[in-house]
Amino acid sequence: MSIKIGIGFDFHIFKKGVPLILGGVEIPYEYGLVSETDGDILIHALVDALLGATGTGDIGELFCSSWKNKSSVDILKTTINILKKKEVRIINIDAIVIMEKPKILDFKEKIKENLSKIMEIDKNLISIKGKTMEGMGVIGEKKGASALVVVLVEIPPFSTQNLQ
Repeated sequence: MSIKIGIGFDFHIFKKGVPLILGGVEIPYEYGLVSETDGDILIHALVDALLGATGTGDIGELFCSSWKNKSSVDILKTTINILKKKEVRIINIDAIVIMEKPKILDFKEKIKENLSKIMEIDKNLISIKGKTMEGMGVIGEKKGASALVVVLVEIPPFSTQNLQ
């Protein structure tokens, strides 16, 4: 087996009247994140981290032409199916959501439970932290939000199955 690490990042601007979705969970807030999908920065960063760790490309490469108005949960499910075919095992996920408001403390457990269900892994393999920019920059001015995700995965030894 070989151990690989992946990193993913995403950023979107807030817009009034758009749902705020993080990790597939709708968070009550007057603003949501604008995107060609549902703006779920956490799942977008997670997908990029998983694809990067497995050398499978990136979210734009695999989904850009087909993801308009698509649920980020569907993109994550497709990514997990790709990883299952490669027999990849997720060892752990460490995520940071960076935004001034809303605070995600009250939603972290629900997000972890939702992501663990989607990925079919134990929720204790997922860490989610909320951070702010202390009022600095676009995020500090509450105009946008970002997510950073690092994953550690285990990949089986090279085989013809991993070439597909």
